[in-house]
Amino acid sequence: MSREHAPGPTGPTGPIEPTGPTGPTGPERRDEVVGEARWPMATAVVAAMVLTLLLPDDLRLAPVWVLPSVEGLLLLALIAGDPGRIDRRSSALRTVAVALVGVLALGAVWSTVQLVDDIIHDGAETASATSLLQTGGTVWAGTVLAFSLLYFELDSGGPGARAHHMPAAPALAFPQQLSPEISPPDWRPRFVDYLYLGLTNATAFSPTDVMPLAPWAKIAMAVQSLVSLLILGLVVARAVNVLA
Repeated sequence: MSREHAPGPTGPTGPIEPTGPTGPTGPERRDEVVGEARWPMATAVVAAMVLTLLLPDDLRLAPVWVLPSVEGLLLLALIAGDPGRIDRRSSALRTVAVALVGVLALGAVWSTVQLVDDIIHDGAETASATSLLQTGGTVWAGTVLAFSLLYFELDSGGPGARAHHMPAAPALAFPQQLSPEISPPDWRPRFVDYLYLGLTNATAFSPTDVMPLAPWAKIAMAVQSLVSLLILGLVVARAVNVLA
């Protein structure tokens, strides 16, 4: 005698759909990729552009309008190519993003070199302690933003790649990655984490809680530490000498 299958449970409007492995929450469900908000990164770029405009003419890499114009065009290209949240993976967008942080970093390092040269050779900015401190603070803040954006764009393939997948061996290891038990599920670094890294590396002159693992990360953090040490050490020393 054949065995009859018992009918499934029914509700007020008909049979109840299964919710197990073969139902709506089973293998057919796909996790939605949620990228990082664009505005923190864009705000940092705009702030770096403003700082460039505030620098004296002899500390800029190019005429006053050149670097901000180039940086603004590259930022607009990024926004147009990946509007809204940062979640698109594209070699063209990656090239534009790396070009943007390259221009920012080059401008910051150039301004640092020129400031050091002015301090050594008694440039116009060194005549007044107030002017020297203002100029030195502007250059220093520009380097913090530039290197923060560099870490943000180069770590783990950039923000677009991080939105889809975090590698097992990142270039920069944050505390949440070294100790997953203290971090929320699916945690990944955001721009504020890289800004904090850039700030602490510029003030402590060494890694604090974020460990550089990749060679490029070690070189970038070493360069930023040296640049920051030059700015803070020479500017403060010269300002004290002017005041004395």
